[in-house]
Amino acid sequence: MGAHRRKCDWCGSGTPIVRDMDPVNPEYQYWCEECARALIIKGDPIETYRELEGEPIYGRLLDEHCALKRFYSFARA
Repeated sequence: MGAHRRKCDWCGSGTPIVRDMDPVNPEYQYWCEECARALIIKGDPIETYRELEGEPIYGRLLDEHCALKRFYSFARA
């Protein structure tokens, strides 16, 4: 299944913008913008990730909403 057809693993409806490269639960790897923002605000951001849309959408969400300035790593292909 291509990335453009995949849906968010959490809500099942949003288009994924980020993939968790080291998920705690492998059933939740692909996250839409709304669900990814909720994770960050809750204090449980994705730490090792790959952007899917070609733009640093998740990176911007981290900059805007993450109070814990831990080290996050962007996974390269």
